[in-house]
Amino acid sequence: MIQRLLHDQSANGEHSPVRPIRLIRLPAVIARVGIKRSMIYRLMSEGRFPRSRSLGPKCAVWVESEIDEWINAVVDAAT
Repeated sequence: MIQRLLHDQSANGEHSPVRPIRLIRLPAVIARVGIKRSMIYRLMSEGRFPRSRSLGPKCAVWVESEIDEWINAVVDAAT
């Protein structure tokens, strides 16, 4: 199995340990961000939420690191 890896880059330009890219399903996204399905899809259509990827006719997934970045941006904007 080939696995794509994500390198985190710190402020000083050094790379932290490599972590695999994880794909998460809608129930996990809802649990992490605390908003309902309809709002997630509305924000996606407005370009204000990470887009989902289709793995099949009835299988949508999100990249976990993109969800994490979105959460951090919301927190940063509120402070």
